[in-house]
Amino acid sequence: MNIVLISTYELGRQPFGLASPLAWLRKHGHDVMCLDLSRQSLDETAIRAAGLVAIYLPMHTATRLAAKLIPSLRALNPQAHLCCYGLYAPMNADYLRTLGVATILGGEFEQGLVRLAEQLHAAQPPAERPAGNSSQSQPLVSLERLAFEVPDRSDMPAIGKYAHLVVPGGGFRLVGSTEASRGCKHLCRHCPIVPVYKGVFRIVSRDVVMQDVRNQVAAGAQHISFGDPDFFNGIRHAMELVEEFHREFSGVTYDVTIKVEHLRKYEAHLPKLRDTGCFFVISAVEYLDDAVLRALDKGHTREDFLHVVRTFRSLGMTLHPTFVPFTRWTTMESYLDLLRVIHSESLIENVAPIQLGIRLLIPEGSRILELDEVRNNVGPFDPESLFYPWKHDDPRVDALSEMVQAIAAEGDRRKESRSAVFERIWKAAHAAAGLAAPKLEVAQLPAAAIPFLSEPWYCCAEPTREQFVSIGQVAKKTEEPMPVTGSYV
Repeated sequence: MNIVLISTYELGRQPFGLASPLAWLRKHGHDVMCLDLSRQSLDETAIRAAGLVAIYLPMHTATRLAAKLIPSLRALNPQAHLCCYGLYAPMNADYLRTLGVATILGGEFEQGLVRLAEQLHAAQPPAERPAGNSSQSQPLVSLERLAFEVPDRSDMPAIGKYAHLVVPGGGFRLVGSTEASRGCKHLCRHCPIVPVYKGVFRIVSRDVVMQDVRNQVAAGAQHISFGDPDFFNGIRHAMELVEEFHREFSGVTYDVTIKVEHLRKYEAHLPKLRDTGCFFVISAVEYLDDAVLRALDKGHTREDFLHVVRTFRSLGMTLHPTFVPFTRWTTMESYLDLLRVIHSESLIENVAPIQLGIRLLIPEGSRILELDEVRNNVGPFDPESLFYPWKHDDPRVDALSEMVQAIAAEGDRRKESRSAVFERIWKAAHAAAGLAAPKLEVAQLPAAAIPFLSEPWYCCAEPTREQFVSIGQVAKKTEEPMPVTGSYV
C-alpha cells in the first residue's frame, strides 16, 4: 500500500525515525515516501494517494508542529489512516485522538508500523480501512526486543541540507547521525523518556550501526552525531563500537551524549573516546544545587559536575553542558551562581546562550509530578500546548527567563559571539536581582576553538517565545517547509 512517513522536526538531523521504519516497510513490499518537513515542502499529491500517513513525534516541538499539520492532512485525504509514533505519541494520546489520529505507537515502533500496514493492506476495499478514531490493535507502547534493520536514508534530503559542525579554524563538517541504543536505564524525574521506557533500554547491533555510518560517510558525512539518550548506558557496547568506528573511519569525528554520573563512573574510558575521534560530549547537567538535583533524581552532584569539567580539561576534551536553569526552585541567587560557575570554569563558549533561558517542561506522565511541591503548583494540563503550565512564586524569575531568551535570540540573529551574549545576560541578570554586575573578565578560548553543532541540543525545555511564534506559523501555511529554529524537546 502507499505509505507516507512524515517528520516535522528532529534537531536539525536526518530523521532516524523516518529512515529506520522506511527500511522495515520497504522490506515488506510497501510503497513508502518520506517527507522531512523541516527541509522539504508538503507533497500534497503523495498525501492524497496514501492509505497510511504516519507522523514521527520524537520530541515536544515535533508534536506541536504535527498538531498544526494534521488538520491539513485530513482535509487532503479524509480516507487515509493517520498514525503518530515515537516518544511523544503515547504521552499525548488523548489529544492526538481528538485530532483524528487512529493509531498511536510508542517505544519500539518499527514492528508496530509494519503490522499496522499489513492490517490496513488486508482491509480491502479502502472503505473498510479504519481511518478516523478507532480502537487500535497494536499496543500503545511496545518494548519488545527488535532485530533492527539498517536505516534506509535513500529518500532523505542530502546531508548538506542539515545542521553542520562548526570546527576550530572556522571551517565546518557535514554531519550524519545514528543511534546505538534506544531508551534509558535511568529514571530522571523530568526526563520525557521515562514515562515511555520506564528504565528499559535497547541496544542496536553494532553491525547495523556501522552500516548506517558507512552509508552516511559515503553520502558525504564527515562527523557522526550519536543520538542515544545516554551513550554509556551499555558501556561495553559503546566502547567496542567507537573502537571499530575509528579503525574504519579514522578521519571521521563524532559526538555523544552521556550523563554526568556516567562520565564520572566510567572516567577511565574517556581517553578512549578522545583517541577515537570524539570531538565533544554533551551532558545534561540541568542545575547546580544539590537539593534540586536530588529532586530531579539526576544521579550526580554539583561536585561531580565540577570534577567532570576539570577532568575534561586535563584530557584536552570538550564538554558541552546543558541546563534547565528555570524551575520552581530557581532563585535570583541560584541563577547568578550558575553564571558565575560557567564563567569561572571557562565554559562560556561551551554553552549555547539559549541554554541559559530555558524553562522546565512538564509533559503528561512526567515523574516530576510525583513531587507534591510541583504537583500543587502547576495549572491544569493544556492539551494544545502539551504541558502543565507553571509560574514561579517570584515574578522576577519568570521575567528574567523571558529576558534571557530574548537576549539569546537577538544574539543569534546578529551572529554575536557567545562571550558577547553571555556578557549581556550577566549584566541583565544582576540588574534583575538589583545588584551591580561585577566586571566580567572573559579569559576564554576563542570561539573557533570550541567545536559545536549549528543547531544546539536542548532537553526538557518549554519552547521559547520565538519558537512559539514559529509553531504558530505552520498553521498558516503548511505547504512551505517547516521553520528551522533552535532545538528543544
